[in-house]
Amino acid sequence: MRYDEFSASLKEDEPAPDLPPLLQALWWDAKGNWGQAHEIAQEIDSRDAAWVHAYLHRKEGDTANAQYWYSLGGGKLCQSEVEVEWREIVESLLGEESIPG
Repeated sequence: MRYDEFSASLKEDEPAPDLPPLLQALWWDAKGNWGQAHEIAQEIDSRDAAWVHAYLHRKEGDTANAQYWYSLGGGKLCQSEVEVEWREIVESLLGEESIPG
């Protein structure tokens, strides 16, 4: 799947069943369901999951919690707009981009 396909899938009511969990989390976040996105992200133990988790807390406005999760993911607090970071994460998880923002 490419970014444009992922983005187009946001018109659906549910994410594709074969979509990896972290992409499902970002899909739910884009659909306005932060709680579902957070529930998925917090159940996964990986650097990518820490990045998604950090992004979600930054979007929520919980900077201290976001910083904690960014540190677990090997990064620091992102300074770009949340929409820009969301796309960076999606592209990275899809293998289109690999540099966190």
